[in-house]
Amino acid sequence: MSVSRIYVEKKPEFAVEARAVLSDIQTALRLNVTDVRIFNRYDADHLTEAAFECAIPTVFSEPAVDYIYRELPALESGQRMFATEYLPGQFDQRADSCEQCIQILLQGERCRVRTAQVFVITGNLSDAEFDRLKAYLINPVERREAAMEQPETLDTNYTIPTTVETLTGFIGLSEEELKQFIADYGLAMDLGDIQFCQKYFRDTEHRDPTITEVRMIDTYWSDHCRHTTFLTQISDVDIPTDYIKETYDAYCEVRQELGRGEKPMTLMDLATIAAKKLKADGKLQDLDESEEINACSVKIKVDVAGKEEDWILMFKNETHNHPTEIEPFGGAATCLGGAIRDPLSGRSYVYQAMRVTGAANPLVPVEDTMAGKLPQRKITVGAANGYSSYGNQIGLATGHVAEVYHPGYMAKRMEIGAVLGAAPASNIRREAPVPGDIVILLGGKTGRDGCGGATGSSKSHTVESLGHCGAEVQKGNAPEERKLQRLFRNPGVTRMIKRCNDFGAGGVSVAIGELTDGLEIDLNAVPKKYDGLDGTEIAISESQERMAVVVAPEDAEKFVKEASRENLEATIVATVQAEPRLRMHWNGNTIVDLSREFLNSNGAVKHTSIAIEAPQPAAESTLTDGADAWTELLSSLNICSQKGLIEKFDSTIGAGTVLMPFGGVYQLSPSQAMAAKIPVLRGETNTCSLMGWGYNPNVSERSPYLGAMDAVITSVAKIVAAGGSWHHCWLTFQEYFERTQNDPKRWGKPMAALLGAFKAQLELSCGSIGGKDSMSGTFENIDVPPTLVSFAVSTAKADNVVSTEFKQAGDKVIMLRPAVDANGIPDFESVRTVFDKVEAMIAAGRIRAGWVIDYGGAAEGIAKMCFGNGIGFTFGRQLTDAELFQPCCGGFLLELSGDAEEGEDVIGTTTEKPEIVCPKYTLQLDKLLSVWERKLEPVFPCRIKTTNEVPEKLSYPRKTTLSASIKTAQPRVLIPVFPGTNCEYDTARVFERAGARPQTFIVRNLTADAMEDSITTFAALIKQAQIIMIPGGFSGGDEPEGSGKFITAFFRNPRIKDAVHELLKNRDGLMLGICNGFQALVKLGLVPFGEIMDMTDVSPTLTFNTIARHQSMLVNTRIASNKSPWLYGTEVGDVHTVAISHGEGRFVAPPELLADMAKNGQIATQYVDLEGNPSMDIHFNPNTSMMAIEGITSPDGRVLGKMGHSERIGQNLYRNVPGEKDQKIFESGVAYFQ
Repeated sequence: MSVSRIYVEKKPEFAVEARAVLSDIQTALRLNVTDVRIFNRYDADHLTEAAFECAIPTVFSEPAVDYIYRELPALESGQRMFATEYLPGQFDQRADSCEQCIQILLQGERCRVRTAQVFVITGNLSDAEFDRLKAYLINPVERREAAMEQPETLDTNYTIPTTVETLTGFIGLSEEELKQFIADYGLAMDLGDIQFCQKYFRDTEHRDPTITEVRMIDTYWSDHCRHTTFLTQISDVDIPTDYIKETYDAYCEVRQELGRGEKPMTLMDLATIAAKKLKADGKLQDLDESEEINACSVKIKVDVAGKEEDWILMFKNETHNHPTEIEPFGGAATCLGGAIRDPLSGRSYVYQAMRVTGAANPLVPVEDTMAGKLPQRKITVGAANGYSSYGNQIGLATGHVAEVYHPGYMAKRMEIGAVLGAAPASNIRREAPVPGDIVILLGGKTGRDGCGGATGSSKSHTVESLGHCGAEVQKGNAPEERKLQRLFRNPGVTRMIKRCNDFGAGGVSVAIGELTDGLEIDLNAVPKKYDGLDGTEIAISESQERMAVVVAPEDAEKFVKEASRENLEATIVATVQAEPRLRMHWNGNTIVDLSREFLNSNGAVKHTSIAIEAPQPAAESTLTDGADAWTELLSSLNICSQKGLIEKFDSTIGAGTVLMPFGGVYQLSPSQAMAAKIPVLRGETNTCSLMGWGYNPNVSERSPYLGAMDAVITSVAKIVAAGGSWHHCWLTFQEYFERTQNDPKRWGKPMAALLGAFKAQLELSCGSIGGKDSMSGTFENIDVPPTLVSFAVSTAKADNVVSTEFKQAGDKVIMLRPAVDANGIPDFESVRTVFDKVEAMIAAGRIRAGWVIDYGGAAEGIAKMCFGNGIGFTFGRQLTDAELFQPCCGGFLLELSGDAEEGEDVIGTTTEKPEIVCPKYTLQLDKLLSVWERKLEPVFPCRIKTTNEVPEKLSYPRKTTLSASIKTAQPRVLIPVFPGTNCEYDTARVFERAGARPQTFIVRNLTADAMEDSITTFAALIKQAQIIMIPGGFSGGDEPEGSGKFITAFFRNPRIKDAVHELLKNRDGLMLGICNGFQALVKLGLVPFGEIMDMTDVSPTLTFNTIARHQSMLVNTRIASNKSPWLYGTEVGDVHTVAISHGEGRFVAPPELLADMAKNGQIATQYVDLEGNPSMDIHFNPNTSMMAIEGITSPDGRVLGKMGHSERIGQNLYRNVPGEKDQKIFESGVAYFQ
């Protein structure tokens, strides 16, 4: 069989990606390019020609939106062409999904697919300009230019290595030779470490090491894995500033008090001692402590259906600064993947994420980019796409997104993911491994991706070093990690796990190596993505989505079986030994054999002295009260709207989101904290978690001490403003600083910040119980600003949560500001008093809306509180310039319910009229809004122009009421779970609540046998079910280049197709598809035609949103027809507020078909504006669907497909956006059978 090739191009009206690339080239590169065409090239091997033909219209393309070519069209005058492909060894989700879809279609072993993108560029370009364009579009860290010739085969002839090198003569190298050795092998360790290493092999092991041992030790001792900068011993400290010196003296006293006086003084000691002190004082009662270090872990009480249960709440922050800097999409995606795996390895279900990032100005022209750097715009957009893609696919609600702008992040980007997870305490077993226990590797296979990632992120970088970093960036595979989440939600599985570690930095060597002291690891057992890896690569590869678990020998077989049920690979790779040594065997040789004592030494002890420079004086406000000052403020990078960025992230999956990222009827008031209900599987809960963050680079740059203090106070203040309590609050820090370069003054910055944080923790009795340090924020002569981001976490009652948008006209607004001393340091007595007052006011029901005064003073707060509901504000007194425009640590703006009390500082009143009336001038809200939204529009578009067409407002009241001929009190609902499905829990929960019996069915496709078994079993289960529900998600990662293809391939199987037709035609059954499920129903023909049929070039379909990105928000939809049994609980004209989250929701169909559907009452729901009228405006119709269609039905109405997530409902969700959320779809479907 030879290689078959096809080229697929989107038809002009659907060529969203090509248009986005054209716009990007024109704005970023300013080149004379008039057109871009993109052809996706597919090469397939191990596939007959007939099978390839069968896959063209179902897998590789969609006839309605794609053109297909066997040969590329000939180039015309002024056109140039090039192709790009992934580097060998990089995970290609598109090719992987093709292989999976074709395997389902043909029911055999997997074929091989390789993909490339061919760009045809039209324009008047010189050779140099064309090279610049290619360099902009091809990131050499992950992609390369591809050949145009068709290959003979896709099989790669790997050289299969059999041994690893022994570094003969290593123990005899001189100091100069050791320095050269570090350079030759590109090691992260320094001379002291390598000498320490040499001494160990010479004096203890009496042999030369293998290359595997040296690479593994380099990883083990890297700053990333072992915090070597934070563990450097501090010998003397010079602090000229009195108040900072007082804090240092207090730290020294606490060291003595806790009996740590003899232990080395280090940044790590300073970072962790406040929590130790609070614990010793009995103030951290709810800490959940164990030898396992997966994530911050606290004990909480959760009310489930009125009863209190013991749960464990976990949270973690993770950075991927270096990987995201060099490969933005993959680096940010795996930042989130890694953050999730930490609490997940603690056996908790991760349910909400926050993303805080740091960038330089993304509006700077590309030609001003420094040599050796990607353009800021490319980094910031690529990273947002990567993180959101991973989170949206795995099914994790991102509740809050914020990007901080500062020129220092030109040195290296900051990419932080912070996540929350929870599980019933009874699900978690923690025991020390004993000899004979088994180590199982679970999840993804191992490849070259990520080799050297830990050491790469621990190095300082230059132009030259960045050229060698490609393999250091791991590739994410979110559907695989979703399977791990499902498996670890099963208490029968988690109670078998004694200890668990996720595969992050250092791969097998660290993830398995850290589980216990004595281990024998069989590297030949580790599943590989491809042949050709040597023992060293297998030992240190950081391939993602893998877990190492320790189980008792008697549980091993059962554990592997449970994993297989979840479509996960599980392999026994190691055993626990009594002797405290780490041994790794490969091809019959022992290639690693090291004592645990040596490994745990973390290398040579390092020493430094530290000098903390005096803080710079606070900057005076550059803004003076006047209309222009408001405009300047609201259009500044750190205050302007980031809506176009934030709405790429699914904020509602899991049906637990209490606060939307934007509040008010217009969804324009940004939330400052995120809130989500604890993810109970059955029943309702009113317990929610809260998370807030704090960090201001401008304050930190002047004074790292005050900056860190401010970060802690701000993060806690945001918890308080949202309805949480500072008395019941935990912290975790992210430290990110310049490379210290053995300079005491550079060391002074992290020390000053940690001293500020130390004081704030003790003053507020809130301990930082976890954190992450990254100490490599330097590029040549540029440094990141001193960065300590504080994340605060608490729990609260969902029905008490307070949001930021003004609620009504006529309310008084007060300002609370804690006192500060002459040095600008907050008076903590005053801070505590203010916090207690806000909490008491919320408890008494006196606060309708709350805002923590942040970067832009009261002016920023008032404007943003006004935007959400279009409510105005009139100042009652003149504020100073500092009050109006400067940050205020721990300050609040509060909208009152009722009158102000004596002593409360009323600064004004909310008004009906959409304007802000200042004592000397008046500002129109719409003008301020326009200024606020415009700034980042070129980078994160939000306000694209669509058509002026006004869709018809359809009304089709049902003429007859259908009901099932065979009644059943509890209809069975069959919910298939495909690789990439992520809405199955939410869907099962609402059906159960409605009185049905949901059954989720996992489609397994790891082998041809598993696939065959899935098809047979699913076809049999359809015969027992009354309803099939296809839930949302990203089946196959929405690849190849289109959604739902994996699902449609499955349902086109003759046995399943027949069973579906029998259910619908002979048994009065119902079908429902939401989002990804709707995409599948349309592409199968079940809506609007009522049966599974082949697609043609005039078939209706759902294609990419016109805005060319994912859209997540709440939208209003109107019932246009209640013909469907699913909509019997509604009346025509009812408007509901429904969550949407999709990248491909634009419904398109030929005009004749649309007319027939409208006439027959098959257009069920339409996107409408705030007046209830169907609209093509991007604010209301998020994908610009034709006729504003959101949902359609089959001819008889028994199959319903819709984009909006009607299953994401529950008590106290989306409290900051008004509207009726429940469409009664699930109750109506159940009632049809009763």
